Amino acid sequence: MEERKENRPEAAPDEAPAPPAPAACSPGRQHCRINDQETNGKTSTASSNDFSDPVYKEIAITNGYINRMTREELRSKLAEFKLETRGVKDVLKKRLKNYYKKQKLMQKEQISGQSCYDYICVVDFEATCEEGNPPEFVHEIIEFPVVLVNTHTLEIEDSFQQYVKPEINPKLSNFCINLTGITQDIVDKADTFPQVLQNVVEWMRQRELGTKYSYSMLTDGSWDMSKFLNIQCRVSRIKYPSFAKKWINIRKSYGNFYKVPRNQTKLTIMLEKLGMNYDGRPHSGLDDSKNIARIAIRMLQDGCDLRVNERIHGGQLMTVSSSAPLEGAPAPQMPRYRN
Repeated sequence: MEERKENRPEAAPDEAPAPPAPAACSPGRQHCRINDQETNGKTSTASSNDFSDPVYKEIAITNGYINRMTREELRSKLAEFKLETRGVKDVLKKRLKNYYKKQKLMQKEQISGQSCYDYICVVDFEATCEEGNPPEFVHEIIEFPVVLVNTHTLEIEDSFQQYVKPEINPKLSNFCINLTGITQDIVDKADTFPQVLQNVVEWMRQRELGTKYSYSMLTDGSWDMSKFLNIQCRVSRIKYPSFAKKWINIRKSYGNFYKVPRNQTKLTIMLEKLGMNYDGRPHSGLDDSKNIARIAIRMLQDGCDLRVNERIHGGQLMTVSSSAPLEGAPAPQMPRYRN
């Protein structure tokens, strides 16, 4: 993204008030996160329904100063507050604006905050494919990775990876092997999808997801859940797993948060705009998932409220409104076989 030349601000904001002590969490939650507009389902005094409050005028004035800052001034101010300084100019402005907004609202009153998911499970499947992807070709999952992000520590805490033996097209195409790095020998020795899914469920249970800790699934786009997992469950003759019926599409979240068009939400572009490089082998499911997790962590650091925005119902992809109640995924269970 090309930087626009802008005038220096007349008076850049000097410093924000020191953040108060962390907000109290809901009973039984490991932690909670402040949401810009909602607190435990109720709007705060300085809420989105009361923009006449003077604090919003202060925020608007501060945003005006930030809009006129150069990239170096933005980086200097972010460094002053010990915030991440990498990224294109629009990302830096968003990061600084969000920081000031939270400080202004916190200064006005102690915000109790809204508990978010304790964990995010990032999934990026690899599937069988042929060059040109002919429409009649049935894609089968051949790699099932899960990367576990702790939203409290903002770190990747754990990961899962297993390869899957395809049934309909057991022989991988050269195109698929070259793209994914998954060899014929790897899938020949792998378990079939139902067994791998059972292993995923057990792995998630051991980490008490959906019981002790709230969580959500997260993907890079809609296809992983609405297409690949949906098709695979039909191929394997099992019902669609309930824990994967809703998820966070990070492309939508990124586009809405940083106000960028859809063509700037591809994985490599999101990383580039956030000042990061891809780490690992592209089209490795596990490496892709880890890089998606890095984007999610940066977005959380920048103040984004990552929440479910898509779901599957009756085999159809549907959008989840941002005003829908914040609900975590259910405790994982192995789905029953179809009749």
